[in-house]
Amino acid sequence: MKTDIIFYRLFQEFPDIFFELLGNPPEEASLYQFSSVEIKQTAFRIDGVFLPTQGNENPIYFVEVQFQADGEIYSRLIAEICLYLRQNQPSNDWGAVVLYPNRNVDTGNIKHYREFFTSGRVRRIYLDELGEAASLPIGIATAKLVIATDDMAIVQARELIDRTKSEISSPPKQQQLLQFIETILFYKFPAMSREEMEKMFSLSELKQTRFYQEAFQEGVEEGKVQGVEEGKVQGKLKAVPAMLAAGLTVEQVAEALDLSVEEVRQVAQSQP
Repeated sequence: MKTDIIFYRLFQEFPDIFFELLGNPPEEASLYQFSSVEIKQTAFRIDGVFLPTQGNENPIYFVEVQFQADGEIYSRLIAEICLYLRQNQPSNDWGAVVLYPNRNVDTGNIKHYREFFTSGRVRRIYLDELGEAASLPIGIATAKLVIATDDMAIVQARELIDRTKSEISSPPKQQQLLQFIETILFYKFPAMSREEMEKMFSLSELKQTRFYQEAFQEGVEEGKVQGVEEGKVQGKLKAVPAMLAAGLTVEQVAEALDLSVEEVRQVAQSQP
């Protein structure tokens, strides 16, 4: 599962979750804009940056999602941040957050950067140490669904669906969160058919979400005519416009769907 893409979308659609993870008031999200930032003239890309809105003196937050062991994570992260600061010369202070599934994945050596950690400027968050999903705010519990085992993911998804329907009063917000839960499920269970998904969760809302209809339902129908493999490809291509519209870059969409960058660009260029 492409976890960086999942969390990019999570923080873009629900920025308040990031500030809840920090222990800050979720209302702070209204003071920021979130995006992915490419460092010019290098191969560096920062997973996500929360930039304070104009006239806001709050700190910039750099976000790195790391679900695979990488001994050079901190040297790369600090280099990326320093290049960003040099190129953009922001007046705001800054902090950084590295999001891990657990401590075992945190293999980076902080020896040369220990001051950043002891000062609290760079923070590490381990999803498996945040507590039981049922006791967490619904946004953080949804983030933890990414690291759940398959068996637990099914149980937790059902609980999250029930909580979303009972705790979220705004219909658009409720539908948005249901759609995100659904997206995680399809990434975790890519071989599951529409019928199996509906039977497992008994949730009519799943088949109403845009991601399901565009990315999977049309792929299944086309697969009946074109063959399974070609149908899967067509289903992925159908998902491209929605993912681009959500703010992902061409490269991120290609990585998430296992398509080539050129295939994604062709779809993007064909859109009116």
